[in-house]
Amino acid sequence: MAEKKDKKDKKEETVKDLKEIGAAVAEAEAESKEESVVVPEQANDEVVVSAKKEPKLDDLGRSYATGRRKDAVARVWIKPGTGKVIVNGKDQAIYFVRHTHRLILNQPFLVVDRVSKFDVMATVKGGGLSGQAGAVRHGISRALENFDPSLRPVLKKAGMMTRDDRIVERKKVGKHKARRTKQWAKR
Repeated sequence: MAEKKDKKDKKEETVKDLKEIGAAVAEAEAESKEESVVVPEQANDEVVVSAKKEPKLDDLGRSYATGRRKDAVARVWIKPGTGKVIVNGKDQAIYFVRHTHRLILNQPFLVVDRVSKFDVMATVKGGGLSGQAGAVRHGISRALENFDPSLRPVLKKAGMMTRDDRIVERKKVGKHKARRTKQWAKR
């Protein structure tokens, strides 16, 4: 019974943390909108307008990006839709059984306040489920930026655009694992 309460408390804390991130991101979005006013620059009596980034979409109206985490590599396509997420041909709830993996996967949509607005199709190879969930999250973030470049500051501030470069440390000679040494007895 106590374990169920602990799990429930952890889930509530996670949701609270995500809401705090969302609030911080909303502030950043408001600041970026104030700063993104296009002002023509004068250069030799010619008016030069700062070029805005344009969305990168394919013929089907989808945006593509690659995400990486540990040894996992995800190829992600997003398009406007109802919020359906397909990973390697399976629904996200079937492929990622753990609730935390699905939370990780959907963080970019929570941050930009676009939950259930995009359909996601992803293929993931390499690594374990945790690395694959992180790779899909990274891919979704980059694909959202390609779909709507104005979302970049919000995603960047939330830390979704940066690739997590932590990988497994290699095993060393004379050790059991990377750092685990043989047992040593003083007497």
